[in-house]
Amino acid sequence: MRTMRTILGMIAGVGFSGTALMAADGVASGGEGGRERLTLGGGCFWCVEAVYQRIEGVTKVVSGYAGGHVPNPTYEQVCEKKTGHAEVVQIEFDPAKVKVEHLLEVFWVAHDPTTLNRQGADRGPQYRSIILFENEAQKTAAEASKAKAQKDIFEPIVTEIVKLEKFYAAEGYHQNYFNQNASKNPYCAVVIEPKVRKLVEKGVISRKPLIGVEGGAK
Repeated sequence: MRTMRTILGMIAGVGFSGTALMAADGVASGGEGGRERLTLGGGCFWCVEAVYQRIEGVTKVVSGYAGGHVPNPTYEQVCEKKTGHAEVVQIEFDPAKVKVEHLLEVFWVAHDPTTLNRQGADRGPQYRSIILFENEAQKTAAEASKAKAQKDIFEPIVTEIVKLEKFYAAEGYHQNYFNQNASKNPYCAVVIEPKVRKLVEKGVISRKPLIGVEGGAK
């Protein structure tokens, strides 16, 4: 069954063609030039990508798939709920400018971590809340952050915390999605824009994206 986001994406002219563009080995925890990586899933990756593109110190955000068992999955395969993969974003950041703890704090307020396999109208295991760590330090930080967040959330947090085995970048048309399609896809106006605006008003993220089309920090 196709979700509301999938249907609206098709209305906006988004197809299913394309394959995963690249895979990270899931072993090294560092990006380029001393930067680090963190992989998170909090529902639709268009939404999560838009949030982290607006945080100082984040240098790159790639939407993709992780946590499953099918290699090089396509978007259509993930939507069929048989790959085990979640929609995630892989965040590269400069630890001298932003700490992993802060990125995790944003994670808890940027989505609902208490709904199992669902975010709003988007339902299915691909929309589950998940943190994929690359080393023990990230695992410890994630567990501590989850425990801290639970103190302020009445319902039990259902977020998975698991080791990242493989990350597969999503098809090109999914990248930098909100920045390029805010006025084209109704899903952006109905779901993503209100989320971004709310976080901007709370002072969690900046109003304008700090990441350009090519993924580099401005």
